Amino acid sequence: INKEVKIMVLMIIFGLVSILALFAVFTTLKNKNYLGLLFAGGSAAVFGWFTVMTILNSGFPVAH
Repeated sequence: INKEVKIMVLMIIFGLVSILALFAVFTTLKNKNYLGLLFAGGSAAVFGWFTVMTILNSGFPVAH
């Protein structure tokens, strides 16, 4: 598998994790679970940042 495909798969995985973390943020807010909110918000921020930076760095679809 070449480098472009690996970056594309990594970006898709990071994007899915970011979406799930955002869902977790809203769930923890609804349940008033503040420690869970801290971890879910941190995960959403970190993986969301990785996703955005990967898209800006490599392009979507991956530039050659």
